[in-house]
Amino acid sequence: MKDLISGPQRIVCLTEETVETLYLLGEDARIVGVSGFACRPQEARQKPRVSAFTSAKVDKILELKPDLVLGFSNLQAEIARDLIAQGLNVLVFNQRSIDEIFQTMITLARIVGAESRGLELVARLRTELQEIARSAERFLYRPRVFFEEWMDPLISGIRWVEELVETAGGRPVFPELRNEHDARRRVVDPRDVAARDPQVILASWCGRKVNKEKIRQRGGWETIAAIRLGHVYEIKSTFILQPGPAALTEGVRQIHQILARVMETTPPPNLKSSEPLDPDLDRKNVR
Repeated sequence: MKDLISGPQRIVCLTEETVETLYLLGEDARIVGVSGFACRPQEARQKPRVSAFTSAKVDKILELKPDLVLGFSNLQAEIARDLIAQGLNVLVFNQRSIDEIFQTMITLARIVGAESRGLELVARLRTELQEIARSAERFLYRPRVFFEEWMDPLISGIRWVEELVETAGGRPVFPELRNEHDARRRVVDPRDVAARDPQVILASWCGRKVNKEKIRQRGGWETIAAIRLGHVYEIKSTFILQPGPAALTEGVRQIHQILARVMETTPPPNLKSSEPLDPDLDRKNVR
């Protein structure tokens, strides 16, 4: 009866964010296998590695005898199908927004019998986001930000990233694309990026080191404010492209620090050309 109450005892996590969430909940002893990308906290690297993002070692997972496998997004649908065919229980989350990330954390906490700790974790993370939003209210203006999720084809930021850019004090230049779940529908033409003239470029190439010089040398981008003023920055994908605790803590903090530095070093030549900060927008994104 105890196991029925406390939930699954042997969990395989195919992505990073559920690993980190279980550690934060104090339930890491349940984890028997992790994604090869899992690195938060550092102790997670000692767990058996059983998957990349779009592939997994099914035989190795079966050897671990998990009673639950956790995945993320339609990109892991084939892995989920193969594991289900082998008789395993598989739960695939599909969170894309800040609110959905919080909902996923609470759902996972309930699954492992740690609902109260899950609610406390979400409350703490919400408070931290609100503090960043209040700090951003002191910015003189909201700089235009292009978040580059991939370089070829050029892909703009997924929803939670764009929301965190806003929380941190920036203004995404492709807000109309944020709700597209499929990255292929967030592909943008480099000429359109130039036309929207971002003042800051943030790049995170999903597991690959960003080549900032390659970004600076793109044809037609020499007129972009971010290129002219030297505001091209990398945020490692482990901090921002996993829809979980890392993005809501380290990821958003790095964005906020970058934008604060922009405020200090390069005030706009014409303040009227940049949209004033809207405090209500920040509060909306961390409600």
